Amino acid sequence: MIKANGIHHIAIMAADIKSHIAFFSEVLGCKLSALFDMHGVPGGLHAFMHLDDGCYFSIVQLPQVKDIESTLGITHAGTGAGASAAGTMQHLAFKVDHEADLLNMRDRIRKFGVNVIGPIDHGMCKSIYFAGPDQLALEVACSDRALDAAQWVDPKVLEKAGISADEAACYMTPDDYKGESGAVAQPAYDASKPHMPYPPEVYQQMLQTPDDIITAAASYADPPVQKS
Repeated sequence: MIKANGIHHIAIMAADIKSHIAFFSEVLGCKLSALFDMHGVPGGLHAFMHLDDGCYFSIVQLPQVKDIESTLGITHAGTGAGASAAGTMQHLAFKVDHEADLLNMRDRIRKFGVNVIGPIDHGMCKSIYFAGPDQLALEVACSDRALDAAQWVDPKVLEKAGISADEAACYMTPDDYKGESGAVAQPAYDASKPHMPYPPEVYQQMLQTPDDIITAAASYADPPVQKS
């Protein structure tokens, strides 16, 4: 089955990339694995902090960010119970394997003077909560078993979300798609579908450009530092 099978990286915007690198390295123990000029984005800096060999925490700094105000309730939720604008990140939870690791992570975070709440037992996981740079709402969680949809998909909440029983059955058992080896052509533009907010003329040109030309023109395959 062809499906997304994990998170390669999640990218967070920073006004000062050094403060984020320091926090996630020192406080959470993430190794700085990459820091380079952001590909195709003039003035942008891009960092990758190692979580495991298939997953990274990414930080982006752009020149204009320092002039954009962060506002709780709009750009940021601030806590796991807070609201923010649709499409923004409400909170971010990192993973550890065992409850003992969770308590040791709480120790590590508190050793750097950062306040931590928890652990709290949610049944599906146990979690601790704390703040990161630029008002990030952060969590570390551990689970000792996979989620059982029969126990954790609540029919009452499906109704609140406007999801019918038939829709829920489809969502819990997605199409067993095998892929077509990249043979599916770019679909025609449909305004009802999600789209990236490039300038309209530029975006339409991108959609009409063959995939291999986009790949050749926009790729940056070589690392910034060459081995001697």
